[in-house]
Amino acid sequence: MAVYSPANHDVVLCFQPPGGGWKAVLLADKTDGVHHGLVENMPAGTRYGFYTDLDATQEELLLIDPEAVQLLLDPYGRYIDELTDAQGVTRYLSVRMDSGFDWGTVKRPNTPWRETVFYEAHVRGQTMLHPDVPEDIRGSYAGMAHPAMIQHLVDLGVTAVELLPVHFHIDEPHLHGTGMTNYWGYNTLGFFAPHVQYASAAAQAAGPQAVQAELKGMIKLLHMAGIEVILDVVYNHTAEGGSGGPSYSWRGLAEEQYYRMRDGHYFDTTGCGNTLNFGNPHVIKMAMDSLRYWVEEFHIDGFRFDLAVSLARDGEHAFNNQHPFLLAAATDGVLASTKLISEPWDIGYGGWQTGNFPTGWADWNDSFRDNVREVWLTDRAAMLAGYHHQGLAKFGDALGGSAAMFAASGRSRMATVNLITAHDGFTLADLTAYNHKHNEDNQEDSRDGTNNNRSWNHGVEGITNNPNTLSQRARTSRNLMATMLLALGVPLITAGDEIGRSQGGNNNVYCQDNEIAWVDWTMDDEAKTMLAATSRLLKIRKDFLAAQPSSYPTRGGQSFIHWFGADGAPMTPSVGATRTSVS
Repeated sequence: MAVYSPANHDVVLCFQPPGGGWKAVLLADKTDGVHHGLVENMPAGTRYGFYTDLDATQEELLLIDPEAVQLLLDPYGRYIDELTDAQGVTRYLSVRMDSGFDWGTVKRPNTPWRETVFYEAHVRGQTMLHPDVPEDIRGSYAGMAHPAMIQHLVDLGVTAVELLPVHFHIDEPHLHGTGMTNYWGYNTLGFFAPHVQYASAAAQAAGPQAVQAELKGMIKLLHMAGIEVILDVVYNHTAEGGSGGPSYSWRGLAEEQYYRMRDGHYFDTTGCGNTLNFGNPHVIKMAMDSLRYWVEEFHIDGFRFDLAVSLARDGEHAFNNQHPFLLAAATDGVLASTKLISEPWDIGYGGWQTGNFPTGWADWNDSFRDNVREVWLTDRAAMLAGYHHQGLAKFGDALGGSAAMFAASGRSRMATVNLITAHDGFTLADLTAYNHKHNEDNQEDSRDGTNNNRSWNHGVEGITNNPNTLSQRARTSRNLMATMLLALGVPLITAGDEIGRSQGGNNNVYCQDNEIAWVDWTMDDEAKTMLAATSRLLKIRKDFLAAQPSSYPTRGGQSFIHWFGADGAPMTPSVGATRTSVS
């Protein structure tokens, strides 16, 4: 057993084998800040944690009552057990795991980038309201792998599900007592441990191995259907919060090494109270080991990195697109065949870096999102009101693979992940129905969530029965979807957009584990029309864009794309820049 804790003189391992009592062992050896020792009788199912106290003697440390304190979790722990006592106090313990699972002959799909279509989904929200998924597995890994759900994905034509965080996560303190929870899961407590509550009740009752097996079974069944599994991972911060927050693991073991500091204080570029310090080799190693573990143990096909700029800041806190972590991930042998996708921003200085990540990475393209929304939504609203609006030059660049942003990086068109919506922000339907966010249910007086929605309600805010307004909204939704799916690059559909899902104008459902955020599978005529259109567009994309040019032109005057106006005549740059509308 080993744990990195350079500032602590002594570290005690407390562990409880299955059916046995608690034991305490001093990790007597220390090498380069790592405390280690040979510990016997720790089979699978053993619960354990670490304890340290700079002011205690070794004898005092060994007398600790492990059931009276929050032991420090193993940063490499494969499973986390959550225990709540009679007083309502919750403690967390690491659990030893076996790694066995029968994958049979099922292999990872290894879908080429040019054929990839991402589908961003939430394990729980995807099936909680699905009528064809049995109630006892709705909202679970098993529910995500139910034949009805897999058939929907196959019929739709997507090639990869991009799952919101399935690492073990907990609620932020400000949600306690509100009746709300951290629904999205961007508050990680274990980078190697699956989120237990996404397993079915039967798997949770059966224990850790069953939970892990259910997640692996989900991945296996998706792979059998030719669908890749991408994990949204949150290595930029942890659930320990800011200075003075709880010590669950990293803070108690090596606070000044794990967290980014400036002048003795936390330096936060995430907005979550702390930022992991990727200037420290041990942090890079932890993240790399975690990524390899999920690929080797769970057969994961790729990763989307939340607030990825925070993972690439140097010792002076500046973004470096040649950061050791970015290069290590892109060149690692185990990760070589996986897809690495950045959310290319954070809230720190110089935090917007779309198009600037290195070879081997793809970026979520927020400029594509904004330009396309402007053309179909805010520009059209401005035109109808007689106001100034943008031309189509940026729109054309977005359709052609965003060369203005990505060509200089030395990457191909496959580096731009084109999206109109994502888990944060309006749904596709709400973009056409609301001019303003309506986040009252979040109990923050609508201070949360962005005000920069680039949406257009088509003349009526929210719900309406006006058939003309509904028809216009539906048409605009289809136009937005068509633009994204037929543009060069790699598209990302947000779950439910293919059937017109609404969140009632809430653009920040991070705390809404209920019908507001769950996908509503009620298939009325509008939903059926939108689904048919999306499926048809994906078939067109597969038939005609699978051989899309991946590289950008390298010589002046060279072009792989030719533009034509409605009259069939070639468009000139001046015409493209001054055209004011699309239909």
